[in-house]
Amino acid sequence: MLKRSISALAMTVLLGTAQAQSFSFGLWGDMPYAKAGDEPKMPAILHSINRAKLDFSIFVGDIKDGSSKCTDDVYTRAQAMFNSMVKPVVYIPGDNEWTDCHRLNNGGYDALERLGHIREVMFANPLSYGQQKIPLASQAQSQGLYKENKRINHKGVVFATFNIPGSNNNKVLDDKDCTKKSARTLAQCEQSNAEYLARDAANIQWLNASFEAAKAAKSRGIVLAFQGDPGFDLPETEDLDESKAASVSGYQAFLQQVVQETEKFEGQVLLVHGDTHFFKVDKPLYGPTRILPNLTRLQTFGSPNMHWVKVNVNPKRPGLFDVEPMMVKQP
Repeated sequence: MLKRSISALAMTVLLGTAQAQSFSFGLWGDMPYAKAGDEPKMPAILHSINRAKLDFSIFVGDIKDGSSKCTDDVYTRAQAMFNSMVKPVVYIPGDNEWTDCHRLNNGGYDALERLGHIREVMFANPLSYGQQKIPLASQAQSQGLYKENKRINHKGVVFATFNIPGSNNNKVLDDKDCTKKSARTLAQCEQSNAEYLARDAANIQWLNASFEAAKAAKSRGIVLAFQGDPGFDLPETEDLDESKAASVSGYQAFLQQVVQETEKFEGQVLLVHGDTHFFKVDKPLYGPTRILPNLTRLQTFGSPNMHWVKVNVNPKRPGLFDVEPMMVKQP
């Protein structure tokens, strides 16, 4: 009977047969940073998340800062931290743990080798982290690759995660960009751009499939989560479209597809990312004067702003998602 109950729960999580229900989930990331002295502050963060009434939390990437070495123990320490959490934790890779590892002050690693290490170590099985674990569908189940891209349908809301890190999504702009403060060769940068193009296409496929899953399940909402700040056009600067900057060109194709899928989706879309380390909730522009009424962007806290975000899902509200910044007081 117990095995049958666990099996039924797993199928509900993966396939999403449940109707929309009220629940809460957490968002945290871009921590701890050694250069900011974050380690002594982490117990308060973890305690705050553990004592909250959450079904699970999502860590939106960056398990280290961008100027420390990408040694193997960084990843095992992060695993231990995630597994210390009471409720399930879904991990998303950030730029500091693979894209930026080519930097001299990161140890001059091959970034693609570090990405391979993350896939082997951090995504060794299809379960979440945490003392309580949940099964996660993976893109690798259909493509054989990109097992870091995950999806669940939880209580009537679809959650899809993507390997879309900061540092322009691992897109290298030119030779100067390639070798600046870096151990990379030009050949390695060509390989990085090939990796970016393939992963960008895979992310778009996963995005499309996730929206189809949400429609098939008649979900009231979908959450899209990744690490990199994609560089939305800011309404404060009318004469400048920040989304067209070369420094964020690695996100344009994905964002264009987000727009197309959101316009065809009747429910609410919550787009979550980290990378910039400041809390923000807005309706970002996707044209000079246009917003998507059913899309909300949520940017999480990050070092040295050591806090996290609680999202309450309320099916009785038209907007579905209520966002609550959780300010953590340090002892």
